[in-house]
Amino acid sequence: MVGPSGRQAADANCTVKLPATSLPKDNVKVLLLENINQTAIEIFKAEGFQLETASGALAPEELEERIKDVHVLGIRSKMQLPGSALQHASKLLAVGCFCIGTNQVDLEAANAVGIPVFNAPFSNTRSVAELVICEVIALARQLGDRSSELHRGTWKKVSKGCYEVRGKTLGIVGYGHIGSQVGVLAEMLGMKVKFFDIASKMPMGNNAPVESLKELLSGSDFVTLHVPASEATTNMISRWELMHMRKGSYLINASRGQVVDLASLAESIKSGRIAGAAVDVYPTEPEKNSDGFQTELQGVPNVILTPHIGGSTEEAQAAIGREVAYALVKYVNTGSTAGAVNFPQMDFPTLPGSHRILNVHQNVPGVLKNVNNIIADLNVNIKAQVNVTDSNIGYLVMDLEKDLSHEVEAALRDLPTSIKTRILY
Repeated sequence: MVGPSGRQAADANCTVKLPATSLPKDNVKVLLLENINQTAIEIFKAEGFQLETASGALAPEELEERIKDVHVLGIRSKMQLPGSALQHASKLLAVGCFCIGTNQVDLEAANAVGIPVFNAPFSNTRSVAELVICEVIALARQLGDRSSELHRGTWKKVSKGCYEVRGKTLGIVGYGHIGSQVGVLAEMLGMKVKFFDIASKMPMGNNAPVESLKELLSGSDFVTLHVPASEATTNMISRWELMHMRKGSYLINASRGQVVDLASLAESIKSGRIAGAAVDVYPTEPEKNSDGFQTELQGVPNVILTPHIGGSTEEAQAAIGREVAYALVKYVNTGSTAGAVNFPQMDFPTLPGSHRILNVHQNVPGVLKNVNNIIADLNVNIKAQVNVTDSNIGYLVMDLEKDLSHEVEAALRDLPTSIKTRILY
């Protein structure tokens, strides 16, 4: 629907020359931060969009300056996007989080100003799942400690405290895309798998649900966490939960840093209550690769520490680049919000020979009445109309005949309830 060339109205009785496009492709400005994969860059370039990239996250002041004339912003997990920054982004159409999580973005603020936020909930699930299985085996055999000892020149061949994982029980907290894949892989190793989730989930294979977190903790040899960041999950594994884990068991966290109380975990391992842990995420993480990182778990025996690399494989980053870039391009070109995490969902094909108007508005009584009055007063033929809402906003999509589309767009833009209005053709 967005194209680079000018067009004449098809109606022979209409000699009005339309503008080139609502937003010519070579005017669409995309800013990608934090070394987003080349697959995304190629997709945006193929669309003819302007493209700028930066290797790392930006300081708040620099971000506010850079996004003033940006239409599409792409970030990963380090770049924080608060509501205050969005106030400086009057042209911003959409945000892409090239990762699973979106807690680095003020989703409510983006929703309020009509900006959908897209992420990649599926593309790195296999990479994270494989890392977890790797860490299960590494912890059971104390591989991290043996490797460190040999690097220091110490030969320590022992079998005490080292185990096979076959026949052991893996407990999964959060049985979503990643957790369920971990369960399937664990069964292939001969492990028994239990899971706990606050929502009802269909078990994969012989994975078995349990009724409570306490039941899962007390009945598992290994516990792996796959939950989002929220108030409910902050310190969900702390001193009390660690005391209810099976003595000699192991904890793995590749979800979010605030989910585990690291000081309590370190204490539990030193006391012998917990046999080891693997941690990939931390409450506070550096914005860039650097020296000087510190955590309570450094120097604690049989603890594997990794720098948030769960999804850091070539395959995962390429897939994430494709998934998010395609969603952003589709939104720019058609207004589709399928997959947006903070926005009403709309995805239907564009109709030939029509213009599409996108209107984000406050979700208050009387909006559609005012819209229909505009349509009636202008005597416009509507080919398709969809209005989807959430508790705060509505998203109106209309395909209509070309002749009066700009008059309709201008009238919608002037409504006091309108937040953002755009026309596509």
